[in-house]
Amino acid sequence: MMSRPRISFEFFPPKTETGWRNLLRTAQGLGRFAPAFCSVTYGADGSTRERTLGVVRQLRDAGMNAVPHLSWSGGGKDSVRQLLRAYQSLGIDRIVALRGDAPAAGGPNPPRHAEDLVRLIRAEADAPLALEVAAYPEVHPEAPSATADIGYLKRKLDAGADGCITQYFYNADSYFYFRDRCAKAGIDAPIVPGIMPIGNYANLVRFSDKVGAELPRWMRKRCQELEGDQAALGAFGAEVVTCLCRRLLDEDAPGLHFYTLNKAAPTEAVADGLGLA
Repeated sequence: MMSRPRISFEFFPPKTETGWRNLLRTAQGLGRFAPAFCSVTYGADGSTRERTLGVVRQLRDAGMNAVPHLSWSGGGKDSVRQLLRAYQSLGIDRIVALRGDAPAAGGPNPPRHAEDLVRLIRAEADAPLALEVAAYPEVHPEAPSATADIGYLKRKLDAGADGCITQYFYNADSYFYFRDRCAKAGIDAPIVPGIMPIGNYANLVRFSDKVGAELPRWMRKRCQELEGDQAALGAFGAEVVTCLCRRLLDEDAPGLHFYTLNKAAPTEAVADGLGLA
């Protein structure tokens, strides 16, 4: 295992003051794992634009290296330029660049792609900036094929992205196979696995079905059995995800990006199990 993998955490902008206080406690608690950065999501329709900026600013004021997600959703090139200027004025040196929701067929906005967003950010940035993009070991739900999906990733990287963070998965072999195929396609950028700790089974099923992440049948059945016992479900989830992460790191994954859902305990259980504190 590598001595110190890159660790990062993902948060979403809370809607209430109580949610913000909980997020701050979560972020401060997870700080003991010395993350390289904490990313803050951008609503699929651009709805959290101002809240994303506000959370990034407040977390940075609290001494954390918070960085934003940025997408096409909720605005065009001028909106992206405006946000980019605001972020760079805060000293942001990293952005997670995502396409966002595709416009409805026949709608007023033309189709936009993540590679175009990367290209725009590269052209407009006035200071060094690391760009992360998304990758999908189990294939993006809208991709026509696994081969086409890898082609889309290569175009994003060729447009100027530095590395990628994957959608979460629970089958390590899907990541290794994807990594090998990417290498054969000429992709040599870091591919950091996205990790979803298991806390709430109903939410996990809903998220997984929405984003096309496979929940292995044996995991579904065991989680169903434990759904009424939160402590037992948490212990099972921590064991499964810790074993997944350990195998990924043992086989040279460059780091781990945790989707925290603004909760500390499930991620802490895994990170502690890996000895990352």
